[in-house]
Amino acid sequence: MKTVPAQAPHMIDAAARSYRVFIVAGEHSGDALGAKLMAALSRALPGRIRYLGVGGHLMERAGLVSQFPLADIAVMGPFAILKRLPTLVRRVYQTVDAAIAAKPDLVIIIDAPEFTHPVAKRIRKRRPAIPIIDYVSPTVWAWRPGRARKMAPYVDHLLALLPFEPQAHRELGGPPCTYVGHPLLERLPWLTALETGPFWAKYAIDPTRPLLLVLPGSRRSEVERLIGVFGDAVALVAARNPTCQIVIPAMPHVRPLIEAKLAAWSPEITRPIVVPGDDEETKFAAFKLARAALAASGTVTLELALTKTPMVVAYKVDAVISTFRHIIKAKTCVLPNLITGDRAVPEFLQEGCTAENLAASLDAMLRESPERAVQLAELDKVPGCLALAHGSPSDAAASVVLHYLDGGRVSAA
Repeated sequence: MKTVPAQAPHMIDAAARSYRVFIVAGEHSGDALGAKLMAALSRALPGRIRYLGVGGHLMERAGLVSQFPLADIAVMGPFAILKRLPTLVRRVYQTVDAAIAAKPDLVIIIDAPEFTHPVAKRIRKRRPAIPIIDYVSPTVWAWRPGRARKMAPYVDHLLALLPFEPQAHRELGGPPCTYVGHPLLERLPWLTALETGPFWAKYAIDPTRPLLLVLPGSRRSEVERLIGVFGDAVALVAARNPTCQIVIPAMPHVRPLIEAKLAAWSPEITRPIVVPGDDEETKFAAFKLARAALAASGTVTLELALTKTPMVVAYKVDAVISTFRHIIKAKTCVLPNLITGDRAVPEFLQEGCTAENLAASLDAMLRESPERAVQLAELDKVPGCLALAHGSPSDAAASVVLHYLDGGRVSAA
């Protein structure tokens, strides 16, 4: 089996034919990933790829003919999925039928395994010769590790966003897996150059006073479970740090809920400033300026790491899911900790997620404490741990796809 580095450029003979790629995203983050991958493929083979499948407006802008609106399937959480189950099942079969009819040279599924994996399984059963590539690994390294081995029969290659995932799949019997880099890497030059002055001015924030970020999540269920205990923790912090300013970046779909919940926060807390979480300049300026952050576990912790913002991380799941905690295998749920191999970012889950625990760790992050110094040193390592030898994550992902389009195979990297 030929080994090809994920970052190495790959060229297909200019005389080769055109290609059909069937690409399926199941949610909006996948739409962004898919659009960047399509752009990279189109740079390599200008005018020679026809894209069909399922995606949002970004993928459509990049040239996709989508079978139906992404909003039909972009649902999150087990209860939301159950509520929409008849529609989701119908869309799975519609997508499979469209893929078979398209006779593609290759199928790419992107994240959202609740939708994309049933599609991939059925395509493999009906047309086993079509290569299938999965962009974004399910969190088999954290829980339900048996999923890795179950994916191998219907996924030919996995494109991983995190550097430890290829080893995890090797150990768990998963499909061949290549680390192609996290898309946030592409934002580093922009983050470095981002000016923060306009943020201070727009929101009338005092640059001489410490700024504490509060990030209770981007899903309603996360906000419902965390906003109360976050408010209690912030009240304790504010009592000991009365000059602290509170900023909450909120996505539009949860902003009304967050603002409603703030009414129950202690009156001793200086009125939090809610800013648009979907305005990247505003959000990342707040990240760069913050003295510390209190955040829900998730991708936001990696964003904070890349802006070198000390953080305390918390998470709660509902009572039903909590009973299955014994199947969680990871020693930590915080991405910066997983990437560096250290546990410098404190995390508090379920019963450990109390106002007292969160406040004590936040106090340490706000001071010039040993804990803060250790975490900053670990956060400095994150960009290097994520770095590719050369090229962008989108180009690295496209390189693997091009090998499959060319009839080749790449082994795990």
